[in-house]
Amino acid sequence: MDDLDKAILINFDESGTIDDSLKKQAKTFCEQIKAKPSICSMCIEKLCFSNLIQVQFWCLQTLHEAIVSRYSSMNPQEKQLIRHSVFSIVCLEGVGANNSATRVLEGPPFVKNKLAQVLVTLIYFEYPLIWSSVFVDFFPHLNKGKMVIDMFCRVLNALDDELISLDYPRTPEDISVATRVKDAMREQCVGQIVRAWYEIVSMYRNVDEEVCVGVLESMRRFISWIDIGLVVNDAFGALLFDLVLAAGVGDRLRSAAIKCLTAVVSKRIEPRSKLALLQSLQISRLFRLVVDDANAELVSDIAVLLTGYATELLDCFKRIDSEGRGISMELLDEVLPSVFHLMKDSELDATFNVVQFLSSYVATMKSITPLGEKQLLHVGKILELISVLIRYDPEYRSNIDMLDKIGKEEEDRMVDFRKDLFVLLRSVGRVAPGVTHLFIRNLLANVISTSSNSSNVEEVEAALSLLYALGESLTDEAIRDGQGLLSEVVPMLLSTKFSCHPNRLVALMYLETVTRYVKFIQDNTQYIPMVLAAFLDDRGIHHPNINVSRRASYLFLRFVKLLRVKLVPFIETILQSLQDAVAQFTSMNYTTELSRSEDGSHIFEAIGLLIGMEDVPPEKQCDYLSSLLIPLCQQVEVLLVNDKTNVEANVKVAAIQHIIMAINSLSKGFNERLATSSRPTIGLMFKQTLDVLLQVLVVFPKVGSLRSKVISFIHRMVDTLGSSVFPYLPKALGQLLAESEPKEMVGFLLLLNQLMCKFNTSVHDILEESFPAVAGRVLSVIAGDALLLGPGAVTAITEEVRELQELQQTFLSFLHVVATHNLSSVFLSPQSREYLDQIMQLLLYSSCNHKDILVRKACVQIFIRLIKDWCGQPYEEKVPGFRNFMIQTFAINCCLYSVLDRSFEFHDANTHILFGEIVLAQKVMFDKFGNEFLVHFVSKGFSSAHCPPHLAEQYGQKLQEADIKELKSFYKSLIENLRIQQNGSLVFR
Repeated sequence: MDDLDKAILINFDESGTIDDSLKKQAKTFCEQIKAKPSICSMCIEKLCFSNLIQVQFWCLQTLHEAIVSRYSSMNPQEKQLIRHSVFSIVCLEGVGANNSATRVLEGPPFVKNKLAQVLVTLIYFEYPLIWSSVFVDFFPHLNKGKMVIDMFCRVLNALDDELISLDYPRTPEDISVATRVKDAMREQCVGQIVRAWYEIVSMYRNVDEEVCVGVLESMRRFISWIDIGLVVNDAFGALLFDLVLAAGVGDRLRSAAIKCLTAVVSKRIEPRSKLALLQSLQISRLFRLVVDDANAELVSDIAVLLTGYATELLDCFKRIDSEGRGISMELLDEVLPSVFHLMKDSELDATFNVVQFLSSYVATMKSITPLGEKQLLHVGKILELISVLIRYDPEYRSNIDMLDKIGKEEEDRMVDFRKDLFVLLRSVGRVAPGVTHLFIRNLLANVISTSSNSSNVEEVEAALSLLYALGESLTDEAIRDGQGLLSEVVPMLLSTKFSCHPNRLVALMYLETVTRYVKFIQDNTQYIPMVLAAFLDDRGIHHPNINVSRRASYLFLRFVKLLRVKLVPFIETILQSLQDAVAQFTSMNYTTELSRSEDGSHIFEAIGLLIGMEDVPPEKQCDYLSSLLIPLCQQVEVLLVNDKTNVEANVKVAAIQHIIMAINSLSKGFNERLATSSRPTIGLMFKQTLDVLLQVLVVFPKVGSLRSKVISFIHRMVDTLGSSVFPYLPKALGQLLAESEPKEMVGFLLLLNQLMCKFNTSVHDILEESFPAVAGRVLSVIAGDALLLGPGAVTAITEEVRELQELQQTFLSFLHVVATHNLSSVFLSPQSREYLDQIMQLLLYSSCNHKDILVRKACVQIFIRLIKDWCGQPYEEKVPGFRNFMIQTFAINCCLYSVLDRSFEFHDANTHILFGEIVLAQKVMFDKFGNEFLVHFVSKGFSSAHCPPHLAEQYGQKLQEADIKELKSFYKSLIENLRIQQNGSLVFR
């Protein structure tokens, strides 16, 4: 063992016992040896004499690197030495005194693969121009036995991996060399290679299975680019089928033969030739394996073969003439039963490809009218397959029911997995609606007949899921009319209670499916009691699983919204069934935690929608409402009396919150006309409720969650009570303002917006009283530079800054509503005037710089409205200084400088609308301020922008004479001209 051997061994050592510095020295030494000019001859010499596997591998690796990196600079003698030595080893010929070939070929696979890689690298550079006989020279040596045959296969495999296969990224140069090699091989030796494969497999099939498997693996790789006639013929074709079908053949060899047939089936050739090829295979010989063969290892290979065969037939059907289409469909009809059997009974890794194939097949059936008996049978099999594939694995049943981490992951996986299958189902439903409806009806009937068996959870859930998915492809009209078998299926569904109904998945899918088909009940009201039972008994709202109960409440609300009027006769029944759910809020035990099953909103909204109809007799309506509102209000009053309850504050807050949400939801069923005109008693009850809930703000003035709930209820009362809510507003607004932090003003501002939009000037006095406090608080926190929303805006948006920006935007919206609802005089009250300058500056900055174009538009609209309100007559000025501010500040900064900025993009739709408002503002200013505006705008604004005099003169003419559309067009071209002249040299700010 010399120093190089030792260094190589150290390099390859993975025991961890060798010092790092020594390993580094060994690596350096090896690299120095590699750099020697004689390295190739040294490596060949080592291969001749060394028995060390690590040394053999290092020598081969170094040879490979040398050929790749410096082949062009090698002299002919060195190339000949490498060529002769490597080929001699591959073909089991001695290179030196000792027989090194045997030594290497008896080594481990990674050494032999590296040897094959070296030979393929030589082929890359030398075949066919320099070394034209490399493949032909192989054939005489194949009779030396399995070692040479094995190397022959490894060389062919390496040729595929390193050069030919397009499964790996290739450079244009690599592709060019691959083409050269393949063309030469086709012309010179492919036929001899195939003949050698045939002879080897025939000779060794009963002697050495491993040799045959290796040969067939190589052959599979080459089928895609060699003449298919060399493989598909009486000799080789028969041999392949014999290997698959004959008794006593090992599984690995059968699998290799099946994969070769799959390669034959998948070969890309012209459609007519392809169909002839597929027909000649007589693939039906393999169908018996699908049923008879119990060996699971082969099932996947057979499935891939038959699915690929069917896919190619389908492709031929699409691309060929009518005669060929008939043959394609005939062969398809023949193979599909086996394909369905494999798909159904096997766990296939390629299920997604299976779904793709079936989707393509179903799409093809659209062109066949009417469907034949075989096609209808295939449709049934596809439906059967779908019903099997969508089933959950029983192994995860308890995880999914409890919805733990494993269950959640499995449910998410199945939801994603099912998507394509449900798309396929809907496609089948469109192609063969009758067969689809009948299949789902029978499937449902079957699971119902076995509903006493609680172990069929997955089958029940799958049947319900199919019925639900079918509904997605049906029109509302089809569901209402009960088309197909729906008139039979829906009542069957409604009347069923499965023994596995306590299971979360089954219960949820049952409710979703009932809701999907609830439109059927619109014209079949005799089934209303059955639907109500499904929602209200232990299948729905009273289900033991919290998630099911919550979902049932929401779906019941949807049902009530759809059939509201038709449910009037059943109100008593519904209220009785929901009594215990309502009692959670009307008689709470505050020493225990609130029920997590329902926040009350959906149930109370459903009740409100039912009892809030004018179809309900007035006396009953009042009884129903009072039986709910009075206990709820009493609960609030009890909770608000501190000295009479020993309940923790946070529990009180949570309880009151739930009650307010329930009352709020309940009120959604009552409209303004009913509560104020036709049945004022209802309105009185809500006013009394409002009185009680306003006390919440007194007792808990600083609890933000309660404030937002009370504000939400006031919103509802504004809609429900109309103007009769006015007497309560001063107290409500006063309490809301009393303790509110500036950041909590957003909800308050939105409430004021609602009042102004609904009542206009009727709320003038209320607004005038509130405005100074509102303006003072908001302006105190939004006036800082941190909230700039244009150039120079903060880049790091914290949660606090985001909240303040939201407040600023809401305040600007509030100002817009004030101005556009004839309430701008509020700004001028003695108490509000101190904030007028700050408001004007905020509006000015926002109109020029706000990042939201729609906010900028709103600010410009506010100014336009203020001009009209405060400068009604020419030269009239209600607000001292406002006229000058508009002419000297707003006009120049907003109407000129902001649009000259290149960030003002005319091609943006919203910016184009803003530009229209800016032009309108100029028109209005000229109408109200006359030449004073025009002279200042031209002399100060245009001159600073270096506007040519003739354009300034044209602007004056257009402003006085043109309509708004013409003025807008001219002003746009003027701004674009000024931008070109400035060429970005000035920033107008």
